[in-house]
Amino acid sequence: MDPLKRELLSVLAPCGQERLLRFWDSLDAGQRESLALEIRSIDFRLVAELFRQPDFKAAMRALAARGTSPPSFALGDPRNRIAPDAARQRGVESLRAGRVGVMLVAGGQGTRLGFKHPKGMFPIGPVSGKSLLQIHFEKVRAVARRYGVRIPLYLMTSPETHEETVAYLRGHERFGVPADDLCVFCQGTMPAVDARTGKVLLADRHHVALSPDGHGGMLAALARSGAMADAGRRAIRHLFYFQVDNPLVHVCDPEFLGYHVLSGSEFTSQVVRKQEPTEKVGNVVQVDGLLYVIEYSDLPDDVATRRAADGSLEIWAGSIAVHAMELSFLERMVQAAGGLPFHQASKKVAHVDEQGNRVQPAEPNALKFERFIFDLMPSAQRAIVVEVDAARHFAPLKNASGKPRDTAESVRAQLSAVHREWLRSAGFDVAGDVPVEISPLFALDEEELAARMLSKKPITEATYFG
Repeated sequence: MDPLKRELLSVLAPCGQERLLRFWDSLDAGQRESLALEIRSIDFRLVAELFRQPDFKAAMRALAARGTSPPSFALGDPRNRIAPDAARQRGVESLRAGRVGVMLVAGGQGTRLGFKHPKGMFPIGPVSGKSLLQIHFEKVRAVARRYGVRIPLYLMTSPETHEETVAYLRGHERFGVPADDLCVFCQGTMPAVDARTGKVLLADRHHVALSPDGHGGMLAALARSGAMADAGRRAIRHLFYFQVDNPLVHVCDPEFLGYHVLSGSEFTSQVVRKQEPTEKVGNVVQVDGLLYVIEYSDLPDDVATRRAADGSLEIWAGSIAVHAMELSFLERMVQAAGGLPFHQASKKVAHVDEQGNRVQPAEPNALKFERFIFDLMPSAQRAIVVEVDAARHFAPLKNASGKPRDTAESVRAQLSAVHREWLRSAGFDVAGDVPVEISPLFALDEEELAARMLSKKPITEATYFG
């Protein structure tokens, strides 16, 4: 037996995973090295524990049953215990002092959209056709310009999207973001296992079936890549976190950051008010003074439909995956990253069978394991939520054309609607539902648009302000 195979068997056999080497003798030297590298990267004891773990969903449902409304602010609401103007001022101070960095998660493929590239490359601008990544990068540049600072942008990819994303950004000169202010790093992976046996699957004869470890993998990847150390050297105190699929995110919104800072929160989340009890969003709830996010699939119907005295939903706060996090909190939690729970997901995973034949299952056959960043919330010394208007802040691109919502068409329409509202507030006569788009570099918000000396000609056709 060759030494490399012997080494790998010493790792695999105690965990009953030696079948990963069943095609070893037919592999060439390069394929063997590739498979060995993947096997060495896997904690097989952890995989076995995760497969045997108690029903996590049952525990979350029990937690949800005890959940109540979280402490919250509403963006722009004068009834907040911290006045919006005071929050905005503190947020501006933090930005001008160079204390804010941006964390953008862009690990997803555009598969569900019928787009054979990273989702961040999808052309979403309703007039310009700009990609999601370009819009977000230009927002970061616009915020940095407004406050006269350098704002570091930390971009997390996945193994599926990393190389193409890096090449795309290089080919477009990072859309103007200085090279020294952009750090691109890749999240980790976890193996998929057979749902019946817990055996790790092979994607082909010399590759393990691996998938990204979830956005909760950001914490370990941030530290492993050196991005966390970079933020520390820059004296960054707060990270503004969001995901690439939402082009309506108000990047580094000063009022939102102000509530975060003035409340002494270590983890602050933007939420929208749910319109229906069973909307497909994570639900932020408070249990014993701590905040948790309960997935919609884990929220029992009797809890989801509970009503307050005024008839409103008691579990009303839907997470939109926009957060502000204290860097010191993340640094403290790096050592506790193993404590972030893994969520099991039943999925259809293509693999090779015992004879090496490719199998494309028609039904879920495997378990994947993912961590979610919002599971840090209950570990925060203080956490709050800030309610935002869904129409102005939340337009996630998730579905292919023809679906009822969250399609390219609906997202473009929502972007245009927001920008038409800005223009009308600035005194423009905008016809009906005409497509319009305002570049972040032209105006970051409606106040900046209104301050520009523009000719107020009627807008009757598709128009781009850039």
